[in-house]
Amino acid sequence: MRLTKEALTQAVFILSLNILSANSETFKNISFNIPSFQLNDQRITFQGKSTVLNSSIQLTPGAKILVENPTYIAGRAMYHEPLHLWDSSTGNVADFVSHFTLAIDSNENDSHADGLAFFLASSGSQIPEHSEGCFLGLTSNLNSTNSSTAFVAVEFDTFYDHSTNKWDPLCEHVGIDVNSVASVRETCVSWMEYNILHGQELHAQVTYDSRAMNLSVVFGDNAENSVSLHYQPLNLTEYLPEWVDFGFSATTGQLFEAHTIFSWEFNSSLQILDNVNSTTNETNVDPPTGGITRGEKSKSWVRGTTMGLSSLVLLILVAGFGWYGYKLKRNKNDQTGEEEDVPGIDEGFEQSRGPKKYSYKVLAMATNNFANTRLLGEGGFGGVYEGHLSDANSHVAIKKISPESKQGVKEYATEVKTIRHLRHKNLVELVGWCHERNKFLLVYEFMSNGSLDSHLFKDKAPLTWEKRYNIAQGIALGLKYLHEDLKQCVVHRDIKSSNILLDAQFEAKLGDFGLARIVDHAKGSQTTLVAGTTGYLAPECIYTGKASKESDVYSFGVVVLEIACGRRAIEPRASQGQIQLVEWVWELYGIRKLFDAADPKLGENFDARQMECLMIVGLWCAHPDPKERPPISKAIAFLNFDASPPILPPNLPMPTYIVPPSSMPESSHVTSASFRSSEPPSAFNYELSTFTGSSKKSCSSSSSALLSNAE
Repeated sequence: MRLTKEALTQAVFILSLNILSANSETFKNISFNIPSFQLNDQRITFQGKSTVLNSSIQLTPGAKILVENPTYIAGRAMYHEPLHLWDSSTGNVADFVSHFTLAIDSNENDSHADGLAFFLASSGSQIPEHSEGCFLGLTSNLNSTNSSTAFVAVEFDTFYDHSTNKWDPLCEHVGIDVNSVASVRETCVSWMEYNILHGQELHAQVTYDSRAMNLSVVFGDNAENSVSLHYQPLNLTEYLPEWVDFGFSATTGQLFEAHTIFSWEFNSSLQILDNVNSTTNETNVDPPTGGITRGEKSKSWVRGTTMGLSSLVLLILVAGFGWYGYKLKRNKNDQTGEEEDVPGIDEGFEQSRGPKKYSYKVLAMATNNFANTRLLGEGGFGGVYEGHLSDANSHVAIKKISPESKQGVKEYATEVKTIRHLRHKNLVELVGWCHERNKFLLVYEFMSNGSLDSHLFKDKAPLTWEKRYNIAQGIALGLKYLHEDLKQCVVHRDIKSSNILLDAQFEAKLGDFGLARIVDHAKGSQTTLVAGTTGYLAPECIYTGKASKESDVYSFGVVVLEIACGRRAIEPRASQGQIQLVEWVWELYGIRKLFDAADPKLGENFDARQMECLMIVGLWCAHPDPKERPPISKAIAFLNFDASPPILPPNLPMPTYIVPPSSMPESSHVTSASFRSSEPPSAFNYELSTFTGSSKKSCSSSSSALLSNAE
């Protein structure tokens, strides 16, 4: 008998009713974001000396004048509802992420104590007696063996003295505590002393992954110093009851120290078994008042087994229904010639090693649902957010592409297909990707020192000369890998200082492969749409539409000059003759005043030989004639002083590849607001609108076209 669509619908509906009449699993969550605190905020419960002052929680008083005796005090601040940490019916344990900003202030006193902790403790717990000082308001003994005082905490310990605290390391440190203030895992924080002296703001994120049984913490300051720590396996059901209080605790001992919480975000997720009463149809998720008997556990097991079998049958029927619907739609499309909205955009992606597919839910949780506080930057394609993946215990940067940005979706497909196999220390690693319906996201390794342009031209800390030279060498090595070390050459097509990112050690990594193309080494170039960024775009790309290794080398040369000079490729407000960086530096080279272009922020703190080398390499690579530019391996040899310097003409040469305007490609993708080329003999002066007016034509609305263009 053939199963019709109507019969399938009816069967699924009837079975759904049967399952809903039994027990079902749902999620019990606590989620909040408190950017500041009010004195009458009912969401926070206070114990001890804690209070609200100036829109922040003062766990211990902020100045000595506030109390007669600022030593030997303790304070707690907890969320007003207990957290359902694990479910006795299913054995499931909650995942949670807690992000908070804090300050520990010694009032510029080198001697200070004792510290602050984020903790989970038995529901209804109070500050134990005699828990001030080194016990951080968590316990009155080194170890807590009483279940009513059980706790798990992440401590930010600011006091060390082996004559009293023999369990502490001799440094300010972060530690993970399990029923003891003698940490099971700890790490010293060398930069913390300065922050404490000046009461500077600090950031912390505590994450628990129940599947990996991993508790982790990431801790940093606004200067982008950071440490991370994790401990596993940690099965919280072995140490904590089903319901727990959670929040912050801080103490002082013989020495003064103020502890402040400025903001707090928290998200938890626990899958629980609903006990549905057939007469009242109410779900019991309240904290239990007693234990669970063996008979109740047996009934829960029977109910769970029944529900599991029913769910399996439902899954089979739903899968069959889905396949039936898919076939109907496929047949209809075959008959009409229409394509599905997004068929197979991810086909082949999962076959690659390295990057993995993430669900949208996981990436949303990693970024606190893409909170504005996690936003690192925005562009025409969408936004980039800082996130934390608990499965890898790592910081990541997540690019969320706007579904309205067709060019962004195209670049998403290009990027995943182009760099999924690439591995090099000077390329930003693609950690993962996500495509669910019209949601497109890319996950990269987190680069804690941001982009190169933010240090050269914006408000981030200026780079020393040693770092600058190392960055130039790193970019060159990454480019050599793309151009010369792979079976097929990868042309990046958008090398610029904002696409060069810096890790914690200021190692440079080339990122954003959304415009990249793969070409054969033998061919060397391909005619394509004009793409790139004004000022970094090689002249021949504008006139011929050809992208090549040589055009990448040109862009590299411009970046190198920016590193040496501390000036953008194009400075519209500069005086005449200095607007275009390449032209200006070449003129100084011709009159032997090259050092006049050196970044004034460096003063005289640079190696003169390296400075001259870097500028000459920049000019050599930015030669208007692509035939005169060096392959990147030769530029590297010169940067390493393994080759003689090139002899460049004293004046900027004119390009020799001029072509008629009729050969210009119809569509293009150029980033910037204005452009002025060097004036060649034929005086071709194009406004940028020539190249951007039809940029939308280059995007295909069908995903199959996206994939073909991404190859």
